[in-house]
Amino acid sequence: MTYLLDTHTFLWFLESPSLLPLRTRELIENSALELAVSLVTPWEIAIKSATGKLDAEAILDDFDAIVERARLTLLVPTVAQVIRSGRLPAHHRDPFDRLLAAQAMEPGWTLLSKDAVFDAYGVRRLWA
Repeated sequence: MTYLLDTHTFLWFLESPSLLPLRTRELIENSALELAVSLVTPWEIAIKSATGKLDAEAILDDFDAIVERARLTLLVPTVAQVIRSGRLPAHHRDPFDRLLAAQAMEPGWTLLSKDAVFDAYGVRRLWA
């Protein structure tokens, strides 16, 4: 099974793993599992850093190496996923989360996220 990390899950794993539920942290640390982070994650982090909502410049400056060390696959959205995210019902207006939902839906991946709004899209989500 493949797990897709939400942006906050990725950040908490790097900076504050104690904020993650035990099961979620164990999954991320399990080297036998396939884990992915979306291309939307550095984009979201960069925008939030630029607006002062987040202090994550060090993560952005070393993003590729961090992803590699954490043995994450960088998931690049397809055109179909981008279009699907734009066509999703308006349960959530955040374009980052909508794209994460679309990326998780197509292959049926499990999204590691605390955000219950993904449930309205039928995304398989785990936060335990």
